Amino acid sequence: MTHPSQPNHHAEVVFLGTGTSVGVPVLGCDCDVCQSVNPRNHRMRCAIVLRRGAERLLVDTPPDLRTQLLRERIPLIHAVLFTHEHADHLFGLDDLRLFPFRLGHPVPLYCQRRVEERIRKSFDYAFVERKATHAGSVPQLTFSRIDDDPFEVLGIPVTPIPMKHGPNFDVLGFRFGDFAYCTDTNHIPPSSLERLRGVKTLVLGALRKTPHPTHFNLEQAIEVAHSVGAQQTFLTHLSHDLEYEETSKELPTGVALAYDGLRVVALLDC
Repeated sequence: MTHPSQPNHHAEVVFLGTGTSVGVPVLGCDCDVCQSVNPRNHRMRCAIVLRRGAERLLVDTPPDLRTQLLRERIPLIHAVLFTHEHADHLFGLDDLRLFPFRLGHPVPLYCQRRVEERIRKSFDYAFVERKATHAGSVPQLTFSRIDDDPFEVLGIPVTPIPMKHGPNFDVLGFRFGDFAYCTDTNHIPPSSLERLRGVKTLVLGALRKTPHPTHFNLEQAIEVAHSVGAQQTFLTHLSHDLEYEETSKELPTGVALAYDGLRVVALLDC
């Protein structure tokens, strides 16, 4: 598949997955959503890719990563940015093994200290100081430490959005120009809301209709969307509690459910 080229100040955003940590359909579940034939009710674990020119920035490495990249015909990832270290956002990391052959260098990973520590522990075989049996036998990775300060990856300006994922767990959302991606959270502090002012497209986690201890539910996410005031808000990290067509009818103007394969454009120089 060919993609229309975007000017350097734009990026195409591809939603690789929009589902909760167990995905939808849920294993062993026979509810109407899990049995649905509507492809917009089929949700792999959350990730997005930003394509700027020929380069692609991946946000998170979910367990479904190989299938997602094949589905979207994305042949190469140039760098990876991590929101946090939970398994549904991390454990597809080994699928990066092929990319250093084409890049000519290890895959750059941008993450906080805590995420790097989890990667080094969970994928310890990639960091053992011994001779590899053959090229590509383990992921080739390099780390760039990030914090709350803005930075740049592949020419894309990135503003971290510090958030809470439950009372005692810190995660990051990210703003890329007029586009912001804020999954896995149930509290965005006032200072972080200020960093979202002026975004035109907001992506926000909304797990289900009933309250949850670590995620916004649908009502809470809509309240935050109204507070931010983006022209368009897409809800992600969706469980099987949210049937696509029925839920869409309930949403206010400017708020919609995201779905796997959705594409939007971000303006980077704003």
